[in-house]
Amino acid sequence: MADTAERQARATIHAGGEWLEAGSGATREILDPADARPFAVVAEGDEKDAERAVAAARQAFDHGPWPGTPVGERAALLRRVADLLVRDREELGLLESRDAGKTAEEGRIDIDCVADAFRYFADLVAGEAPGRVVDAGSPDIHSVVVHEPVGVCALITPWNYPLLQASWKIAPALAAGNTFVIKPSEITPMTTIALIDLLTEAGLPAGVANLVTGPGHTVGARLAEHPDVDLVSFTGGLVSGTKVAQAAAPTVKKVALELGGKNPNVVFADACATEEGFDTAVDQALNAAFIHSGQVCSAGARLIIEESVRERFVAELARRAARIRLGRGTAEGAECGPLVSEQQRAKVEAYVQSALEEGAVLRSGGRRPEPSAERPATGYFYEPTVLDQCHREMKVVREEVFGPVLTVETFRTEDEAVALANDTEYGLAGAVWTTDAGRARRVAGRLRHGTVWINDFHPYLPQAEWGGFGKSGVGRELGPAGLAEYRETKHVYQNLAPKPVRWFAG
Repeated sequence: MADTAERQARATIHAGGEWLEAGSGATREILDPADARPFAVVAEGDEKDAERAVAAARQAFDHGPWPGTPVGERAALLRRVADLLVRDREELGLLESRDAGKTAEEGRIDIDCVADAFRYFADLVAGEAPGRVVDAGSPDIHSVVVHEPVGVCALITPWNYPLLQASWKIAPALAAGNTFVIKPSEITPMTTIALIDLLTEAGLPAGVANLVTGPGHTVGARLAEHPDVDLVSFTGGLVSGTKVAQAAAPTVKKVALELGGKNPNVVFADACATEEGFDTAVDQALNAAFIHSGQVCSAGARLIIEESVRERFVAELARRAARIRLGRGTAEGAECGPLVSEQQRAKVEAYVQSALEEGAVLRSGGRRPEPSAERPATGYFYEPTVLDQCHREMKVVREEVFGPVLTVETFRTEDEAVALANDTEYGLAGAVWTTDAGRARRVAGRLRHGTVWINDFHPYLPQAEWGGFGKSGVGRELGPAGLAEYRETKHVYQNLAPKPVRWFAG
């Protein structure tokens, strides 16, 4: 980690095993969102830097040892990476906190999840059969379906979970035998840079892992369209994801997109029938909406609550939201950090203003907090906000805010609850709270979302596929399906006793 810090000011582009400056010499300051002060300088790459990285990845895939490395050796390397992540957990967690604004504890948990992802994909490939035998109906025919790496993968990651989202792509790509070029968000690249150093330390051959720091409209766009890239995996917003798909289309490369979410948290009255149930549902609604200041693609930003318990539930929710301690992620006792940038805060403020103009009732938050030693005036802080009496026509209900804003809608019947929950162009995640097991299964079965939690919110399992319906994207991450995204399937048919066919005279 010390070597990484010393080098970051001059070269953060990694191609062919070398750390390089941007070809243009351009740099970018990385700001701490808690005070808007720069704490690092990185190279600002462009299309030419992307070209250089793709060439290195292509060379390593076509002529290097990694694609042909035995599965056991690839798995062992992934496990070494996981061990290095555990070793550097504290430093990486703090770096993630300073880079993205989240609390230090959230940063540490992220590193734990990153290590889990590397271990999961190591175990997955190590335990696989070498191929699936297909019965051809003859003892003279050996027929098997095998999996091979796709080739060069372009991995484009978002700013909210920089290292976690990178691991969801890098670990399966390496497990399958691919090479890659990763482009982290230009505003939160620091832990991804550090991960490349860990991959090198673990023994990954030169050219397998390549990184270009720089903006999406230049570096990301070139990676998506490049003819020597075989797969592009993108996590981010709907508009950018659409552009990635369009850029990839002419070369018909594989595309995986994990895009936005507008996720419902459906609470039935019976879940609140006891004091413990009520307290748990309120607490989980807070976690669903305000973890990482709501900058989570799966955030439970839409509370859909049964009308009979709405007033009590929302009153307690608003009371607790107002007590959330905002502060610098590394500050003692901070429960919620700043938004990632001034641009993001301005976007959130505009959504709240539009909601109030459309008739929403502000129950808590809705403003910048008073500055303090833990909350510098220059930081991008915004209070956790609860907006009551919302309806589907409101912009704040329809569109992804990506900030600490929770909207409240009500229902009377199960059918109405399901209709509200599904009334979104996204379909990433959702939750249902009820003590009725039959209702829980019915509602979960009817929700058109890629992940549905029952009496919980936010947990994910590395072995379970993650993805969405509708405009939340295409393809899957994590689980066996996540590994499959980084593979091609080949059918090998061997005739052990070939004979003439004699279809034609001659």
